[in-house]
Amino acid sequence: MDLYTEGDPIADTRAPDGPVETRWERHRFEMKLVNPANRRKMTVIVVGTGLAGGSAAATLAEQGYQVRSYCYQDSPRRAHSIAAQGGINAAKNYRNDGDSVHRLFYDTVKGGDFRSRESNVHRLAEVSVNIIDQCVAQGVPFAREYGGLLDTRSFGGAQVQRTFYARGQTGQQLLLGAYQALERQIGLGNVEMNARHEMLELVLVDGRARGIVVRDMVTGEISTEMADAVVLASGGYGNVFYLSTNAKGCNVTASWRAHRKGAYFANPCYTQIHPTCIPVSGDHQSKLTLMSESLRNDGRVWVPKAKGDQRSPREIPEDERDYYLERIYPSFGNLVPRDIASRAAKNVCDSGRGVGPTGLGVYLDFADAINRLGRKAIEAKYGNLFEMYERITGEDPYEVPMRIYPAVHYTMGGLWVDYDLQSSIPGLFVIGEANFSDHGANRLGASALMQGLADGYFVLPNTLANYLASSGPLDKVDASHPEAVAARTEVEDRIKRLLAINGDRTVDSFHRELGQIMWEHCGMERSEAGLRKAIDEIRALREQFWQRVRVPGDGEGLNQSLEKAGRVADFFELAELMCIDALHREESCGGHFRAEHQTPDGEAQRDDDRFAYVAAWEYTGTGEPVLHKEDLTFEYVHPTQRSYK
Repeated sequence: MDLYTEGDPIADTRAPDGPVETRWERHRFEMKLVNPANRRKMTVIVVGTGLAGGSAAATLAEQGYQVRSYCYQDSPRRAHSIAAQGGINAAKNYRNDGDSVHRLFYDTVKGGDFRSRESNVHRLAEVSVNIIDQCVAQGVPFAREYGGLLDTRSFGGAQVQRTFYARGQTGQQLLLGAYQALERQIGLGNVEMNARHEMLELVLVDGRARGIVVRDMVTGEISTEMADAVVLASGGYGNVFYLSTNAKGCNVTASWRAHRKGAYFANPCYTQIHPTCIPVSGDHQSKLTLMSESLRNDGRVWVPKAKGDQRSPREIPEDERDYYLERIYPSFGNLVPRDIASRAAKNVCDSGRGVGPTGLGVYLDFADAINRLGRKAIEAKYGNLFEMYERITGEDPYEVPMRIYPAVHYTMGGLWVDYDLQSSIPGLFVIGEANFSDHGANRLGASALMQGLADGYFVLPNTLANYLASSGPLDKVDASHPEAVAARTEVEDRIKRLLAINGDRTVDSFHRELGQIMWEHCGMERSEAGLRKAIDEIRALREQFWQRVRVPGDGEGLNQSLEKAGRVADFFELAELMCIDALHREESCGGHFRAEHQTPDGEAQRDDDRFAYVAAWEYTGTGEPVLHKEDLTFEYVHPTQRSYK
């Protein structure tokens, strides 16, 4: 079965050479600038108001550009970044424990299993120190030590304490900082905020991204918005699995519409399974809940040594417990990277030692920490997380261990971008989780917030200016341009088609079934046979969707079924590409674990000779995507077998 064709290789032509420590600063100096008087004549569209989109819109407006911001939530501060819990990495070395920009760079490349670009990752590590200063200046209430200095804690994949945090609600506090900066610009008239609007198409004029087609989710009105450049900050695609820790509204539509218009989609099979989530409790669930990785600082992960042990955890003595992460990985213990912790949890549950009603769970136990530090100290660090857990499960984690199990959380894949964060479509920039650029095959904990703010506050404002200055004055275009009219017509026709099916199955029933296929065959463990089966099942289910889905109501007003139908239709196409990407990558690396490619002790086995590249997929419309390979080179962090033992 021919699933794809291979096209010409691609290269990141914007990446600078020379010493990695000076690449970003030299590149910044060499880029062109836009005169302040000219900036106010230019319009930039930003889709998404999370950490990446909110910080980008605020910063661009502060620089003088006219910014139009769009989000599907009822307020910019409802973006899913607000749900992030544990912290944000920065190489400040306040602990004097050996941290540095180079160590953060090294840990991130290694943590991504050597499938990321060195230039991008080093820039991220450099900029990380500026992010903390920016956020403190905004008033973000980071946790502090007794002496008043900013406090830090450990996260997975690092042996230093570089993670800054605001209790268990770091994303919320960081987003409120960006939101305040954004609201200031809205108040000054530099940002036009459009909440409850969903992007449904990208408009290209002369091969450049010049606008978007949006639907007002309250009135149903469809409009075409034009600009000099478009920035996508629309987040990841984890909800393709139906059950994930993402907010229910998170979707791939903005990115997928751009992909269908020519933007390459890179490494779609790289998905992150977070090891500490509240386990699935039944078929009634529509989403899962994250328990922050920060809990692994003080919580110890264990299962009974005996299979099928049904005793209460407090009745199981120490010598009958298996603290398996501490046993297998003594150097890092409970703070191994997420992909490794997740697979280890799966392995002990598959061996019959899982806990809880379903057997798909492991214990995260705080008894030792409470005895050592006292209950008040644990409450100060994790109180809101413990309260959330008790509200959902009815169990008090101060008295009994939490039960956790891995769940879909983040996507390292995304639209392909160059060093300037520009996609393969000129004028279309992609930032935050929506792009693929920094995390390789596995993101380290507390690095998502770091990347989102690095892109929005510090990288994009420089690179976007270079694009606008280098492009010269672009012709003014409006919604009457033939390409804009064609894009709007595509949206209208698609909505009419969805409404006209009038079948006998709900959108959610199709989404849930798609998610089950993806979790079973393209989740924590993949195989050739499973992926081929998944592709067949996805294609058959997609055909059923376009014949049997029922979308009640019409498109003239609020219609959440219509919104979900459009998103799930895009998820079907993405899911097939994810499986094709996972099938073609005959190796295991990071979050992509192929059962056929593992070391004798069950660790991921890369094939650097054949697969040390970024897989950038081109949409053709024929069903057979085209693979373009971008070779990865390593001058400073040489690929080795990852070991956290």
